[in-house]
Amino acid sequence: MGDEGGAVVNGVSHQAVVGGPATFGFGDTAGVLPGDQRTFDDVEAGIVALWRRFGEQREQRLRDRLVLHYAPLVKYVAGRVGTGLPAHVEVADLIQSGIFGLVDAIEKFEPERGLKFETYAMQRIRGAILDDLRAQDWVPRSVRGRAREVERALERLGAQLRRTPTDAELADELGLSLHELRDVYAQLQLTSVVALDELAAAGRGSTPLADILEDQEALDPVALLVDQDNRRQLAQAIAHLAERDRVVVTLYYFENLTLAEIGRVLGVTESRVCQLHTRAVLRLRAKLLEKTEA
Repeated sequence: MGDEGGAVVNGVSHQAVVGGPATFGFGDTAGVLPGDQRTFDDVEAGIVALWRRFGEQREQRLRDRLVLHYAPLVKYVAGRVGTGLPAHVEVADLIQSGIFGLVDAIEKFEPERGLKFETYAMQRIRGAILDDLRAQDWVPRSVRGRAREVERALERLGAQLRRTPTDAELADELGLSLHELRDVYAQLQLTSVVALDELAAAGRGSTPLADILEDQEALDPVALLVDQDNRRQLAQAIAHLAERDRVVVTLYYFENLTLAEIGRVLGVTESRVCQLHTRAVLRLRAKLLEKTEA
């Protein structure tokens, strides 16, 4: 089962989560769409009946209807979890992970226990999102925990001393030696990775880093235009040379022949070719100067 243009997880489209018309908020009439004449009580009664049928039959089509009904929960939880995360973490990715948690919550929920499904599902959705984030984290959990310990110790000492604590004071607070504290610093370097775009964006708005970094391999557009114009002027100047001068220039500069080889081609001496070459160069230079001064 999948809607056109929506990604599918376990056969369930999550298009409604990303951009569907339903909204979620405590106290809202979740599930009642614009133009739908049913009351909130009607919807709730329908959901209770759907839960009962799903508990009896465990059919995927019934589970999918429950997923679509509760899909706004995923967007709500993903938005809450995403607050404070680095900018490169997309909320859409969190939603993808959260859908797995919602499906798992629906399949494991036991209505007869009297628990509210939304409360139970939000915990499962949040857990699925956090599990996926941890799986993508290259930093060991022990290092993350140590980083939090250091941060809390810095906050406590800062509040007590009303200044930034020294390494010796921080080590004493953590029960470590200075050498052990420096080892901790070395480990925590792994947790200090930031996106270059975020780092470079500080104080300069939202201009992407790619727009301000110089590409060392790129051609200078001004130099490229100047070179193209010089080539065009040179080609025009060569076209105005006498035929023999033009042949000498072409064979010498484009075919890489020596003056002696050009002499054999033209049937003249090497010294004569040298004279023709000098004359052609002088005429070209004069022609180019005329165009430059014009």
